[in-house]
Amino acid sequence: MRKLIVKLFIKDHQNYQDNKVRVAYGKLSGIVGIVSNIFLTLVKIISGMIIGSLAIIADGINNLSDAGTSIITYVGFKLSSTPADKDHPFGHQRIEYVTGLIVAIFIFTVGLLLAYASIDKIINPKEIKFNWLIIVFLVISILIKIWQSRFYRQNGKLIKSEALIATSVDSLNDVFATSGVLLTGLIMIFFGINLDGYMSALVSIIIVFNGIKFVKQTGSLLIGEAPSEEYTEKVLAKLNQFPGVLGVHDLVIHQYGPVKKFITAHVEVDRDVDIVKNHQLIDRIEREVSDQLNCNLVIHMDPIDTKCSLTNQYKDIIISLLNEIDPVLKFHDFQIVQGSEKTDLIFDVVIPFKYLMSKEELIAKISDKIKDMDEALNPVITVDREYIP
Repeated sequence: MRKLIVKLFIKDHQNYQDNKVRVAYGKLSGIVGIVSNIFLTLVKIISGMIIGSLAIIADGINNLSDAGTSIITYVGFKLSSTPADKDHPFGHQRIEYVTGLIVAIFIFTVGLLLAYASIDKIINPKEIKFNWLIIVFLVISILIKIWQSRFYRQNGKLIKSEALIATSVDSLNDVFATSGVLLTGLIMIFFGINLDGYMSALVSIIIVFNGIKFVKQTGSLLIGEAPSEEYTEKVLAKLNQFPGVLGVHDLVIHQYGPVKKFITAHVEVDRDVDIVKNHQLIDRIEREVSDQLNCNLVIHMDPIDTKCSLTNQYKDIIISLLNEIDPVLKFHDFQIVQGSEKTDLIFDVVIPFKYLMSKEELIAKISDKIKDMDEALNPVITVDREYIP
């Protein structure tokens, strides 16, 4: 069913990495949500009013809020496809994160409203007249919501959209909510016990919990989240595959939307190779990797000495010394500068986030160990943090 809808309404649907096609997936998901949720809203509110069930009416209102989030999803994808302009040179794709956050807040708010209605229902229970026609409507509603959730999730995973994945979870929450109402109806028909308020309260807790979770997730994307370990390894593999690349460090990956990635990296090359050839290599890497990963890659070239025995000797000393202090410590950009009285050892030390020792303490500790070995050595140390997992 999903594949048929996608084929009918999205031209070139298999080229989903293209931003125009990706936006089409998002807009189609929004339209499907608007149509299906308005249908469910009307059926449930009318049914609830006929039999006097506040739970069914509340479930219908929940679907009305889903229709609202579907409108937000549609508008979000439409706005995110707006071309870059003077004030937003990197485009507008982050609007999608904003819509995802709004959807998450909707989930949380609906959960709170449903909890309030449930408490009132527990305190002031009212007679409910469930019948088998209503049960059939509720079963159909559950099936529609299961299909809807799968439709959103499959599209969301395909185009890497947190907004659609959040909406998928919202639809799944509705399956639980409506299932609770259905179970309540069956218990009422067979046993005459009114558990309407209690079941709604249980479902509302689940909805509130998922709302909080997705507020955190989408908020994290807006703030600026570290890239996945899988993507980081993919980038490093692409950079290291080129002959002439001796190492990669200071890799920074950030994005202005799900498919708008910017990458900077320092690539080490042999300094004895002609600078023009090294520059041509760097240009080639930037061009080819940018095309392969659909990103904007900028590389800083670091020429290093691979043949100086003294440099290699001091490198081995620094490796051993850092391992003594803490095995997690790494270094790069190592060079020596020999003067008449002192020899400068210049290098950057990389530390993880939440490192217990301060930068000043670490520099002092490394410097003391180096000077203990030889007073003629002058360490010049810069402390860096890693921006990748």
